[in-house]
Amino acid sequence: MRCDFALPEDDVEALDAMGLKWETVRNGQSWLLLHGFEFPNGYNHESGSVAIQIPANYPIAQLDMAYFLPHLSRLDGRPIRQANVLHPIEDKQWQRWSRHYSWIPGQHNICTHIVLVRHWLKAALEGN
Repeated sequence: MRCDFALPEDDVEALDAMGLKWETVRNGQSWLLLHGFEFPNGYNHESGSVAIQIPANYPIAQLDMAYFLPHLSRLDGRPIRQANVLHPIEDKQWQRWSRHYSWIPGQHNICTHIVLVRHWLKAALEGN
């Protein structure tokens, strides 16, 4: 796994404690890539990768959205809202899920963002 830039030590420890396979890459922007990320039942894939863009002034600057590879769709054929834009990362087209929330520096971090990504995945299956 690559480490093109360093994350705060608290985030590294938390990611490792969560058992996630991860790497940091620079591809025009800075990205945290999570591999082997399990998706809830109801999607066309059981697992894949999630990309999170890391702004230069993180952790003061907020994390926003999530990008998935392979692209996700619901098994029941219903559309996933705000998930139809593709974004290139490392010569692959990732599916961007546009999701936003109020960022509180010192309270939110990469791990709280991952918790929200998991919530977004479940909520999209419930039609929210």
